[in-house]
Amino acid sequence: MSGLGELDHPGTPTSPGAWDARSEESLVAETDVPDPGVADPDVPGSAPATERRHSTARRTAVDPVKALMHRHRELCERAVDPLEIAAGLEAHGVTDRTAARFRHRDVFSLAEEMYARVPRDGDAPARTTTPSVLRVRADWALLALLPGALCAAAVTALRLAEGQARLIVAVVGALAVAVVLRVAVSRGPLRIGDRRPRPTAPWVCWLIAYAALGDGLLRAALADGPHALPTGSPDGAWPLAAAGVLALALSCAPAAGCAHLFAARARRRLAASRGLEEYATSVQPLLLGTFALFLASLAALAALSGAALDEPATYPQVLALGALLLLARLLAAHGFTHAPVAVLGAAATAEAVALASVFAARLPGCGFLATPVDSLVTAWGPGAVPTLVCGVGALTLLIHSSRTLTRASAHATPDAPC
Repeated sequence: MSGLGELDHPGTPTSPGAWDARSEESLVAETDVPDPGVADPDVPGSAPATERRHSTARRTAVDPVKALMHRHRELCERAVDPLEIAAGLEAHGVTDRTAARFRHRDVFSLAEEMYARVPRDGDAPARTTTPSVLRVRADWALLALLPGALCAAAVTALRLAEGQARLIVAVVGALAVAVVLRVAVSRGPLRIGDRRPRPTAPWVCWLIAYAALGDGLLRAALADGPHALPTGSPDGAWPLAAAGVLALALSCAPAAGCAHLFAARARRRLAASRGLEEYATSVQPLLLGTFALFLASLAALAALSGAALDEPATYPQVLALGALLLLARLLAAHGFTHAPVAVLGAAATAEAVALASVFAARLPGCGFLATPVDSLVTAWGPGAVPTLVCGVGALTLLIHSSRTLTRASAHATPDAPC
């Protein structure tokens, strides 16, 4: 998946289209000028258009930024600060080397001049922190705690229920947690914003469902089962891994906190940077540190959940799935939606294929289909399948994030997460 870096481009306030790093001469050539050799009939005594064209070309060559501003007129007029212009130029492929053609040392310096030269009817409203910001942060912080609290209540009720009531509690609890989780991630630093989200819910639901029931189903399938439906009991023929699901639900709060920390620190460094490469270099350790902080929080929650429910703490599969979900949502929140959909879909498909191959091996002459999964489970246990699948997906998104979330355009757009 080395080509994933070319899949995503963050939403910018500019018109679509890629910047092709044209030279000053080509920009000057695109300037609208009248037909050559014809004087302007509305201006008495005007010089022929040929002379005016050469004069315009000379002025534009002396002032190459003017042609660039004309090309990105909408970006310049809608920007509320130079950082948005710098982010928009970077999203269109303008680098510090390209900025040197316009007689500037970097894109930030070029954006500052473009912002200062845009004619405005009045002063543009500065982006300030309003008194409601603290209340808004408290709102999404409380919402981020709800999935874990509701999941803990559902697991407790599932342990206390018996018979038919246990199935009803499991279905109602799963639906309630899914609804609350959807509301929680639609606020705060994990929201996707004004961009049109891509359908990732089916893949996420499958991955979480597999985390709860997949290992038990795979173990039963390899033993010529299952012979009964899951009962929700950890010691049944088809056990439910409630500790891992509870840890993932509780990790919604640290995920939101880590996403907010990363966005705030990255935007702060954006204001202090003087070059795109310098900014990317400074943000990359921040991204890795934030990712490591989340994994540490998730590992602690997995240990607490396992101890509270008297279940083994399945660290590998929980950490792999948690890392995959965090990186996918973080990329989508910053405008990079193609890669998360592709990787989540590939991970869910791989898990489904692993299960299907075991059942398909029961057909006459198809026993070889289960050999790869059987060998993997024999060596490492049933948890090796989700660990391997989600681990490869998380590693792919981490590499992709180090190339995309370190761009200035991922943090200076108007609808970037806060």
